[in-house]
Amino acid sequence: MFDRLLKIISEEELEKIKNTKILLVGLGGVGGFAFEALIRSGFSNITIIDGDIIDISNLNRQIITNSNNIGNSKVNEALKRALSINLNINIKTINKLITIDNFNTYINDNYDYIIDACDDIKVKISLIKYAINNNIKIITALGLGKKIDATKIEITTLNKTFNDPLAKKLRYELRKENISLNIPVVFSKENAINRDNVIGSSIFVPGCAGLLLTNYVFLDILNKKEY
Repeated sequence: MFDRLLKIISEEELEKIKNTKILLVGLGGVGGFAFEALIRSGFSNITIIDGDIIDISNLNRQIITNSNNIGNSKVNEALKRALSINLNINIKTINKLITIDNFNTYINDNYDYIIDACDDIKVKISLIKYAINNNIKIITALGLGKKIDATKIEITTLNKTFNDPLAKKLRYELRKENISLNIPVVFSKENAINRDNVIGSSIFVPGCAGLLLTNYVFLDILNKKEY
């Protein structure tokens, strides 16, 4: 199934990708597209974590959702979708909402990369610390709700972000623990659209952000990253 991919990368590079161990935390609007890109780009050893179920409000932006799987587990639906694309993959599913209390119970493996697509700032901090302590590469998604312009998305480091309240909180908490802010992130420099207390979202920004998360890992493995 990777004939077209092998027109632009080598067999050896594809083998590196297949052997890379990925942890993906979060399968929502961002994480779902990151997962889709992992599956379609040759990644074969993936752990996915999400304790949520599919809601009708997810249909406008979350790629693993459809009108027939509302109420189902996100990790189970993601697994089914992945196997419908490529049967030759090893996916570990953890159908749990990760918190700082159960973090060490479910996240205890030696991954090569962590893709953080979760919303919980305490879990984000725990993932960053886990990555640093275990010499694992990590990239994290920041606040991508309330935005509609995908051209405003960038890959940068946490210390260079702006217009993002989540990034501000994350920087504050990491500084308190003397943790470097030189952490790869996907963020949007677009000003948030604040109309009410509900966090609105379209497919464009989270979808593109998810693709960029996986693209970062893909290019890093191939030593072709230019940022």
